[in-house]
Amino acid sequence: MNSDAVLAAFDRQLRQEAAPEGPGTRVERVGDVVRQVGAEHAWNGILWSDLREDTADAAIAAQVRHFASLGLEFEWKLYAHDRPADLAGRLRAAGFTPEPEETLLVARVQDLATDVRLPEGIRLLPVTDRAGVELVADVHEQVFDTDGSRIRQRLLDRLAEDPGSVDIVLAMAGDRPVCSARIEFHPGTDFASLWGGGTVTDWRGRGIYRALVAFRARIAAERGHRYLQVDASDESRPILQRLGFVPLGTTTPYICQP
Repeated sequence: MNSDAVLAAFDRQLRQEAAPEGPGTRVERVGDVVRQVGAEHAWNGILWSDLREDTADAAIAAQVRHFASLGLEFEWKLYAHDRPADLAGRLRAAGFTPEPEETLLVARVQDLATDVRLPEGIRLLPVTDRAGVELVADVHEQVFDTDGSRIRQRLLDRLAEDPGSVDIVLAMAGDRPVCSARIEFHPGTDFASLWGGGTVTDWRGRGIYRALVAFRARIAAERGHRYLQVDASDESRPILQRLGFVPLGTTTPYICQP
């Protein structure tokens, strides 16, 4: 895989020319900034920017004012190769708070294993309704120690208004959900994205996470996508790299409260 070429395609297809992420959102280009705006529970923020040292501060201030006028928290999704080189410091100076750095990983779908090998006692359950989403939110809260209300509403919106844009799956131990994950599709691009993969503490280390990566890789292959993309935490990055994902850089969410 030509990493530089894939990174350029990622920037162009999923950042510069991004389609709205789910119903009720819109993507806007304002000068040298591409942003997504939607409901309070949607992901709101800056997808891409092409700023210079003499334009960066004014562009940042303009986005802060815009989202403040809407009363929305938003994220400036900063990639390591974004410019100017001191953009991170400028965001902090403007009141943004950085969250933990993630690694941008990409794999060619054809290079990934797609045979799903589940540990004994585990079955997969596709999520297609509110009951399934409630179980996903429950896993999300356990794994990431955060409120699941926003992801719950986002997934309900997707399933109600654009079900073909996402596949969601649960790993079940009997009636208990122990892992959840989803794959999101980006029509007209080479990419599909993996999100939300997480296993509850007492079921980790048994191969469930790997099995759900393979399950979603098979779906991506069936739908004709060339690449899978993940923003990986430090915990998931080693697993994904062993499976064939390649690091293309890092990304850090910078959060601005209204």
